[in-house]
Amino acid sequence: MTTARVRVSGPPNSNFLVGYPGISATLPRIEGKVEIRPALGHSAPFHISYVSIGLYRRETVHPHADTKIVNHLAAPRKEWTDLVGKELMLYRCHPGVSHEEILYMDLPFVLFIPFNRPGYDAVRLPPATISLPSRTLETFYELVVSLHQGNQNNSEMKRFAFPVPLCRYDSLSTFGMYNVQEVQEKTTDHLVNLGIKLPRWSYGPGDTVQINIYVSPNPDWSKAKRVSIRNISVVIEEAITFNPEGDEPKTVINKIQRQTLNVQRKLPAEGFQTHCALLFPRKEARDNDGCLPRQKQGFPLYHVSGFTTTAYLYKIEYFLTVKATFSAARDITLRQRIVVCPLDHESCKEEMDAIEQAANDAKYVNPDNPMLPSPVIIRPKDRNALHKLGMTYVGTDRKLLIE
Repeated sequence: MTTARVRVSGPPNSNFLVGYPGISATLPRIEGKVEIRPALGHSAPFHISYVSIGLYRRETVHPHADTKIVNHLAAPRKEWTDLVGKELMLYRCHPGVSHEEILYMDLPFVLFIPFNRPGYDAVRLPPATISLPSRTLETFYELVVSLHQGNQNNSEMKRFAFPVPLCRYDSLSTFGMYNVQEVQEKTTDHLVNLGIKLPRWSYGPGDTVQINIYVSPNPDWSKAKRVSIRNISVVIEEAITFNPEGDEPKTVINKIQRQTLNVQRKLPAEGFQTHCALLFPRKEARDNDGCLPRQKQGFPLYHVSGFTTTAYLYKIEYFLTVKATFSAARDITLRQRIVVCPLDHESCKEEMDAIEQAANDAKYVNPDNPMLPSPVIIRPKDRNALHKLGMTYVGTDRKLLIE
C-alpha cells in the first residue's frame, strides 16, 4: 500500500491562528488546509478511508525538575493530553466502500478555539503555551491529522502532528479592568493600619510596579504614640500550584523581586506615606554573544519566565506582598494578587488596534457555518490528473510538466 505525505499550511501570508485567544469578540480560530500527496513514487495513488483533524493540548509537570536530588529517585514526569473543542471530519469515502484511490488532496478546515459566548454556559478557555526553565511545567498544542489508509486486507491508521503555539490576550495591561485602582488595608492589634494602593494591577516584563503605601495610627493617638516604623519590604512572589484540583495540591513560592525601605522613625499622628516602584524582572533572551537562540518548536519566545495562567495539572499566580515591621506593635503583612502578562505595557498598546480590527473582521464569520473553499480531490482516473503533481504523459513516457 502506497503511503501518503501530509502537510498543514495556513492562509496565504499569515499564520494558522486567526483572532486573539481569550478575546471572544475576535472568534479565535485556526484556519488552513491539509495537503495530502503521494509519499513514494511522486505520482503513485494512495488509499484513503477518512481524514480528520483536531487540536490537542498536552501538559507535563515535574515539580522536582529544577532541584538536584542526590541518591534519591525523583517522581516521574506527569503528563496529560486532551482534545480542545471538537475533532473535525474532513473527508470520508463513499458508503459501502472500504477505501478510495486518491492522487492529490487539499482539504480546507477551520477549528474554533473555545471561547465564552453571551447567553451560553461558560467554558474553560485553553491556557497559553508555556515552558518554565528545566521543563518544570509545560503546555503544548498540536494540530493532529488522523489519516486512515486501508482496504479489506490491510488497514492502517496514521497520525501526523504539527506544533501550534497558542497565546492568550485577556491579560493585556491596557484593558480597562486592570487599570482600576486596587486598595487594601489591614491591622493586627488595632494600634496601626497598613494600607496599599495600586494604580493598575497587570504587569509585563520590564514594567514598573507602582505602589502607594500608607501607615495610619489608631484614632485614639494615646494608644499608638509609642509605635515606631522600622522598615517596609515589598516582594513580588510567584506561586506555582501543582495538582490544583487534586487531593494533595503542592504550592511552591518563588520570590522574584524585592525592595526594602529602611524607615526607622516614629509614627506621626497624621500617619506615614511612601511610594515604592519595582521593576518587574525581564528575562534576557539573548545569550552571552548577543545572539537569539533557536526558538523551540511550538513555544513562543517570551521575555518572562512565567505568567498568570491556570491549567489542569498546575496553576501560576502572582502576588505583591508588603510587610511593615514595627516596634511596640505587631508586624503587618498584606498580600495583593496581581496579573502578569507575557507582553510589556508598550507591546500591549501596539496590539490594541490589531485586536479591534480582528473583532471587526469576526463580525462576518458564522461559527456554525464558516465559509470555506471547496476541497480539491484528484483521482487517478480524472482528466489531466498528473498535472496537479507537476507531471504529464508524453506518448507513453511520464515527464515533468513544464508550463
